[in-house]
Amino acid sequence: MTIDELFNSVLPSAQGIASIDIVQFLLCTSASLLLGLLAAVIYMYRNDYSKDFVVTLAILPAVVQLVIMLVNGNLGAGLAVMGAFTLVRFRSIPGSAKDIAAVFFSMAIGLSTGMGFLAIAAIFTVVMGVVMVLYNLSAFAERSSDYRQLKITVPESLDYEGMFDAVFEHFTIKHDLVAVKTTNMGSLYQLRYQVMFKVGVDQKTFIDELRTRNGNLEIALGRGLFGKEEL
Repeated sequence: MTIDELFNSVLPSAQGIASIDIVQFLLCTSASLLLGLLAAVIYMYRNDYSKDFVVTLAILPAVVQLVIMLVNGNLGAGLAVMGAFTLVRFRSIPGSAKDIAAVFFSMAIGLSTGMGFLAIAAIFTVVMGVVMVLYNLSAFAERSSDYRQLKITVPESLDYEGMFDAVFEHFTIKHDLVAVKTTNMGSLYQLRYQVMFKVGVDQKTFIDELRTRNGNLEIALGRGLFGKEEL
């Protein structure tokens, strides 16, 4: 028995699947692991990440590649794999848009290497990596840094509608009520605003004006916007 014969299926039902050559298999697997590592490094650039997720991105192309190699050319095996994957239930914390894009990026690499298109996989990884880095470095789709996020806590009995309009008109150019939620078991309301200050505004004076109207409860003023980053 030769080494190549070890990579043939021992199951009669799998004879319709093309035999896998050991050299081709090792070449595709090596390419998957190397390109997966590159994809993981690209994701780490200017992103918050955990080691578990980065390692998953690095090995995911090799996993996808093996699945594609096994079902390549066999419709029945492909349908069986699809049916098996529908039984899987992924339970994890919600991922951000960047996390989901990174997973699809790694899967695309695995699909390419599994089909044997190693050059296409390498070019795709490099091109997409450059594009992702450029988007991270550029100001594309960034919202104005002049906005601030404001959280005002008010008592349940306070009619907050229009309560702070006079303060906003005096200190801000724009203000939008983004969300309202209850807190402290429903005894308090938390109002979330996005505000843009006028030039030269004293933020301490602004907060003091708000405190006189919300019963001196908690007020939080921070940078950035309330945005949606999950898919």
